[in-house]
Amino acid sequence: MRVWNSDDMQRQELIPGAEVGFVHTENMTVAYWDFEANVPLPEHSHRHEQVTNVVEGVFELTVDGDTRRLEAGSVALIPPNAVHSGRSVTECRIIDVFFPVREDYR
Repeated sequence: MRVWNSDDMQRQELIPGAEVGFVHTENMTVAYWDFEANVPLPEHSHRHEQVTNVVEGVFELTVDGDTRRLEAGSVALIPPNAVHSGRSVTECRIIDVFFPVREDYR
């Protein structure tokens, strides 16, 4: 068994105002995001299925033109190749799970 502590992960600022740490397994990637308030997530898509879990704060997510306000406890599914974007309304902690592994995040 392998165990990580998200507070001890090496973190990167892939988006200005948002830091992230990653766990990669053989089949998936888990991303631990910390967003400052009012940080835009540019529109993009990828081949990966994604499950977004809002742990703290409020995040506005748009998937294929459908915009929802996600709060702590919200879980959203982003299908493969769906065009999506977002914005942190407040400071946020978000956990994203990607299948298959996000090789571009290694």
